[in-house]
Amino acid sequence: MIPVTLTTPRLVLDQPTSADSTVIAEYCTDPVFEINMTTPWPYELKHATHFVSDYVPMGWRTGEEYTWAIRSDGVFLGMVGYRVPSGMIGYWLGAPHRGQGIMTEAATAVVDWLFSVGIPSLGWECIPGNTASVSVARKLGFTFLGLRDALVPDRDGSTPPVWQAALASNDDRSEKPGWP
Repeated sequence: MIPVTLTTPRLVLDQPTSADSTVIAEYCTDPVFEINMTTPWPYELKHATHFVSDYVPMGWRTGEEYTWAIRSDGVFLGMVGYRVPSGMIGYWLGAPHRGQGIMTEAATAVVDWLFSVGIPSLGWECIPGNTASVSVARKLGFTFLGLRDALVPDRDGSTPPVWQAALASNDDRSEKPGWP
């Protein structure tokens, strides 16, 4: 698939480029990534370079994974992606950009696009306690399913218990009760 650019009132979501590698590496050294993300740890510039030069283009080319850089006025803020085999959406923001509604806006654009191209349902998961990720999924209208084995393996290949949620294309997109 050819990479798709999405826009919102404040944001542009497009394919990350090699120019983003340094800031990606910087943001991914945040200690919350060690706890909450499946990215390599410690995260280094070589990981970011490989990610934007090889991993992201391959995902789009094969249709296995769609990844967007989130930008505001050309400034890189974070990432949002969709893994086709697992049906999972995932996202992160650099620390300076959290708590401003940016991820909810960006993820809404991605969810809307995925549903518009015929994806029938989406999954979401996070390490228990990742309340920032929970907040976004809840605002997107996901229904909390509980604690289950991870569908996306951790960096060591394990599938630890995670919080999971689901959203179907025909679901009411309002916030649902039952979230931790």
